[in-house]
Amino acid sequence: MRLLKQLVPVALVAFAGSALVGAVQGNSLLTLLLGVATAVLAVLVYARVVRWSERRAPVEVAAQGAARAIARWALIGVALFAAVIVNIALVGGYRIDGLGSLTGAVGLLGFMAAAAVTEELLFRGILFRIVEERMGTWMALALTGLLFGLSHLFNPHADLWGAIAIAIEAGGMLAAAYAATRTLWVPIGVHFGWNFAAAGIFGTEVSGNGATQGLLHGVTSGPAVLTGGEFGPEASPYAVVFGLLLTVVFMWLARRRGNVVPLRRGATATLAQ
Repeated sequence: MRLLKQLVPVALVAFAGSALVGAVQGNSLLTLLLGVATAVLAVLVYARVVRWSERRAPVEVAAQGAARAIARWALIGVALFAAVIVNIALVGGYRIDGLGSLTGAVGLLGFMAAAAVTEELLFRGILFRIVEERMGTWMALALTGLLFGLSHLFNPHADLWGAIAIAIEAGGMLAAAYAATRTLWVPIGVHFGWNFAAAGIFGTEVSGNGATQGLLHGVTSGPAVLTGGEFGPEASPYAVVFGLLLTVVFMWLARRRGNVVPLRRGATATLAQ
């Protein structure tokens, strides 16, 4: 019941915000404002339902230091995606064909803010955290990572490999980021930076959602196995490798800090049946 008490209100905000942002995507300023408003409202609703259903302070979304943490980790997310693009470009799979659209990039700021915040609250703040309490960190990481990847199959240009790649590089990495730090601002920052770099800076597809107009007019070409094809660079092996590397680093930090929850005996018995 605790899962539903938290999941339903946050999901309603996410779906309503997504519908509103999608309806005004032709207007960059409105997209920015509604996207940011959706992100803020989702955090407030999450904090409220956690206080109500768990009778504790939602320290994972504490306001103190939030802006600094998001900015720092967003830059890391941008750098991570830039590393993917550079590697694809080195094999001739990506080139810059002029400047893109500044107004388009402004709108994408709001769109990606709403997406990053609501997805992290749902998948890491609620699903991962509650599953981890029952089944341990590693099982929660695997299960919620798989669900996160499968959720991207509903995107217009999605395919099975793209969903698997997302499950590995993002589902695992972002859950590990939360496990290592126990704050949602870290996965939110990385998620936002990665997505905005993909769409708002380099002008590539994000998770099979179609072409975008970012600061640069990016063109991908060549074998889909290297570039990610219609799904976008997130389906490239470079993205998977970099995501896995960060997952290993975050889980090493989580273990070092004593943040890895072991598999409980009850969960072990259930799995053995």
